[in-house]
Order: sequence, then C-alpha cells, then structure tokens
Amino acid sequence: MSTVHANFPWIELRLWRQFVTVAEELHFGRAALRLHMTQPPLTQAIAHLERSLGLLLFARTKRSVQLTPQGIALLPQVRELLQSAHGLVVQARALAVGESGRLRLAFVSTAGFALLPQWVMAFRHEFPGVQIDLVEATSDVQLQLLRSNEVDAGFLLHASGFAPEGLQQLTVAQEELVLALPESHKLAKGKLLRLQDVLGLPLVMFPRRISPSLFDAVVGIYSDLGKPPVVAQEAIQMQTIVNLVSAGLGVAWVPASVQQFQRSGVVYRHVQASGRGAVRGLVPMCETSLMWHHSSPTLERFMTFANVHNANYANPSPN
Repeated sequence: MSTVHANFPWIELRLWRQFVTVAEELHFGRAALRLHMTQPPLTQAIAHLERSLGLLLFARTKRSVQLTPQGIALLPQVRELLQSAHGLVVQARALAVGESGRLRLAFVSTAGFALLPQWVMAFRHEFPGVQIDLVEATSDVQLQLLRSNEVDAGFLLHASGFAPEGLQQLTVAQEELVLALPESHKLAKGKLLRLQDVLGLPLVMFPRRISPSLFDAVVGIYSDLGKPPVVAQEAIQMQTIVNLVSAGLGVAWVPASVQQFQRSGVVYRHVQASGRGAVRGLVPMCETSLMWHHSSPTLERFMTFANVHNANYANPSPN
C-alpha cells in the first residue's frame, strides 16, 4: 500500500505546461518550437518533472515519443489545473480593476422608485462579474453602516448642502418637495397649490433623527412664515407616510419621485408661494447623494459608472 507524503516537492506550472505541450506533439522538437525554447532544456525539464513525481510520463525511443499509462491518466487533470490557473489570473485582474467582486449598496426607499433599479440593471449588464448586495435603510442607519464598513456606499436622501464629515459624496438627483394629499381633500382639486393655503394642514412626517437636514428644511418652510407645523403622525418609510395620507391622517411633504408610488386615495401637488413678492424657492429642494467612506476597486468602478451615467439618470430640478 502506497503512502502519501505530506512534503512532496512543489511543481511549477511551467513544468506542467511543458508536459502538456509534449503530450500534444509527441515530439520534443516540435514542442520546443511551440514553447519558444530549444530542445535540450525541454528534455531536461521533463526529466526533472518525472524525477520529482517518481514516475515516467513518456516512453521514449529514438524514433518515437509516447505517453505512458501514468502520463495518459495525468493529462486531463493537468489540463484542468492549467485552465484553473489561467482563470485565477483572469479573476485576480478583474478584482484589481473592480470588474469582479462584491459591492454592498444601501439605499433609501425613494431611490428604489426609479434611479436605483435603472442603475443596478445597467451596471450588472456592463459588469456581470460584480455581485451587488442591496440593503434598504433610512439615511441615519446608512451613516452608521458606512462608518462601521458594513456597506460600501449608500444612496441617502437629504436637504441641499448636507455634507457629513468623513464621507465623500456624489449628488445623483435633485428634486422638489411636493405635497401628498388625500384624494378627498378639498385642495386636491387644484393642480398647483398656494403655500399659504397648506400651512395649517396636519402633517404626516418622518422623525428628525431619520434625516435631520431634510426635516429642518421642511420645518423651515413654516418657520420662515411664522407658523409652526402641526405634526399629526410620524412614520419612517415614505411608503408608510403615503399610506397614512391615504387614510386621511394628514398631508405630507415628499420628494417628487414618490409620485411614482401610485397609492389609491392619494394625489400629489406642487406648492408655490403666492401673493406680492412671492418666491417659489420657499419650497426647498431635496437631493439624493451616493456617499462612501472607504474606497475599493469595485467601488471605484461603480463610481466611474455613476459619473458617466449621472446625467442620464439624475432628475434635475425644473427651472
């Protein structure tokens, strides 16, 4: 019974490639030409391989070279080894340039209405070797995930000018806030509402901790006109907020992209300041930004993709 030794000599891939070439040609001279070397070093290399393995791979005569039964048995496995080695090099190079690997993306629910599905589909089509893991989370949770390196990047919703310390960001969408109203509300009949007419309506709103900058921007609409908001109900997710509006609990300021969430019983209206000296800018803009903390080849590849596609998928504000 043979014993498998734990310290067999290491066989270089170069020797295996030379073995396969000789096995295919069954002629040392032709094999040497394919390998761009002279015959004597090739003959010596095969002899060294045989000594290292402790068996003959080729039966040689003056007129012929034939594989031994042992050589025939090893040949398919050696070919698989060389193919795997080649694949490993290709994979390593793809990892190095971000064309392979894993990308962990967090996103707020509003990004999932249009921007995120389009970007993920386009990126996966262009770089099928990258596995994308999606994590839906509110902006406050995303900031924690980014700083603890549990995600690579995140799509966060915030007010214009928000720039968290220690994070890099790329603005990918800018949009107006619109008012979601119950379809049965008397103001729902108008296509464009006046700001003064909606200030006294009860609000359904997210807690400040979810997105302090956006919360403050919404409250600022009321503070600028000296009328504090009346928050009737708080909820975290935009879909939940819209559902509560549908139930008649109040109205809600939401990003314009939320209009794609067609909830029965809810209508969306633009709100404009009116009267003498009215300024449309009283209704603030909100932004979606891609933010990240630590770079990686895969993330850099996604950022390059994002910069190229930003103009196509961003939702710029109307003039």
